[in-house]
Amino acid sequence: MPHPRLALALTLTALLIPCATLAGGGPPSTTTFRNPVLDENFPDPFILKVGNTYHAYSTNSGNDNVPYAVSRDLVHWKRSGDALPVLPRWAEGGRTWAPEVANIGNRFVLYFTAHDTLSGRQCIGAATATSPAGPFRDAAARPLVCQEAEGGSIDASPFRDVDGRWYLLWKNDGNCCNQLTNLYLQPLAEGGLKLTGKATALLHNFELWEGNVIEAPTLYHSGGVYYLLYSGGPFGSDLYGVGYATARRLTGPYRKAPENPILVSKGAVAGPGHQAVIQDGAGRTWLAYHAWTAGRIGDAVGYRSLRLDPVTFAGGRVKVAGPTLTPQRAPTP
Repeated sequence: MPHPRLALALTLTALLIPCATLAGGGPPSTTTFRNPVLDENFPDPFILKVGNTYHAYSTNSGNDNVPYAVSRDLVHWKRSGDALPVLPRWAEGGRTWAPEVANIGNRFVLYFTAHDTLSGRQCIGAATATSPAGPFRDAAARPLVCQEAEGGSIDASPFRDVDGRWYLLWKNDGNCCNQLTNLYLQPLAEGGLKLTGKATALLHNFELWEGNVIEAPTLYHSGGVYYLLYSGGPFGSDLYGVGYATARRLTGPYRKAPENPILVSKGAVAGPGHQAVIQDGAGRTWLAYHAWTAGRIGDAVGYRSLRLDPVTFAGGRVKVAGPTLTPQRAPTP
């Protein structure tokens, strides 16, 4: 029987560590968690699961073009360098945005936005690597997508349809120059490095909460319904949020949900958005997104941290249990 003081110390230690314990030298075993899951600047996040590992990518920060982090459980993250250490020859540094990665064939393709020196616009490139950690490389002489007449092209998002075909979504950067912002969809050629066919405009901004921009398209298919999530409003404010539209066909027509926006500022969480959908090991669906802390909005005073909340897709409706700051059930690794 342990000494009473030792027993008391052990009890207090257990109370101080309610959420995570180390098991067999492996990653923490977590039953609950609280947002943010990565409490540092990690804007425009995207998460890819490969095997039992989650890989996260974000808009440029510090000296990294594409900051990269890795996790085994979606809750505990480790920053692991720059996934795109060298930009292509068409791009200038400092404005590398919204990276997303797809496993196409026997390689990984990173779609990213960068500043095109020739056009002076933000345009989309595609880089490849044999590992989701990179290093990714784009050897192309020109961007993959660059709608110069529509303000440029940003926020590329790959989507694999139920028949196995790959498509690319993106947004024209019309809000840079007093134009409408449209969300586009176009088939990708085999290998994912070229577009084929014609681009289809799926949505544009016209609702009051969206202001002069919709962006960050995320396409998810469930139960015969295509759910097109997007962000709208000024990102550097507490007016930024997430909405969605639905269709029965990939190319639409898409109808915006009457309850939009479905993820908005609440309490200490400001401007949640630029979402990505990820499933955990048990098949539960989560929405990853960034948000400011209220009262610290803007890069001069704050940062956009990585958050995670449950999301459901059923009967043509999307429901997000967030934004949250209170403890909640953790994902299943």
